[in-house]
Amino acid sequence: MNTNNAHISQKENAAKAIFSITPFTLLDYPHKSACILWFAGCNMRCLYCYNPEIVLGKGKISFDTVLSFLEKRKGLLDAVVLSGGECSLHKNLIPFIKQIKDLGFAVKIDTNGSNPKVLRQLINENLIDYVALDFKALAEKFQKVTKSDLFAVFEESFRLLLCSTIQFEVRTTLHSDLIDDVELALMLDYVEKNQYEGTFYIQHFVNNVATLGNLPLSVRTNVNKDWNREKIKVEFRET
Repeated sequence: MNTNNAHISQKENAAKAIFSITPFTLLDYPHKSACILWFAGCNMRCLYCYNPEIVLGKGKISFDTVLSFLEKRKGLLDAVVLSGGECSLHKNLIPFIKQIKDLGFAVKIDTNGSNPKVLRQLINENLIDYVALDFKALAEKFQKVTKSDLFAVFEESFRLLLCSTIQFEVRTTLHSDLIDDVELALMLDYVEKNQYEGTFYIQHFVNNVATLGNLPLSVRTNVNKDWNREKIKVEFRET
């Protein structure tokens, strides 16, 4: 690691925020090879969450270890994806991303939109290149789905992205007991009304896997419908 450009103290670098690393993916950053850093912890408890061990667990890997890993991947990977859990909650995230950018990588974050203050700083300082924003539900269903009261800050993050030049996508996970066809149509109305243009990704809940909530089986009823809007392409994505 280039210690001359270090933005985080040795002690802070030694703190463990990362639960695990996926060393290579071609699926998580459009048109780029990347690795994924899975940040431990989250401020939501989405019933369909597939990563209970990450959301409820503790970090195991220090920023120092990650930066050493990335030093060896220069020229082999294009980008780093920060996922979780919720990466925006972590202390020293911004100086950590600065160090990743110093190594020459593009940066994508996966976020639930609950920390618009950090998102604004990342945008203003040109520290991120792509954002995947999770649209959990509309205000009326948000608490039921996420076990949190964070819809207002999600909206703030959504507006920030709409007003920025950052490339971003909106994505939603569907469980038929939580989001039915009527609710999905209303969610599309919402993003269309807010002048979102681009792809709205939908991933179906996968039955019979460990999640945070004790949910019944989900039924897929909507894959054969035309959900596209004039400026919004709806694409179903396998999880």
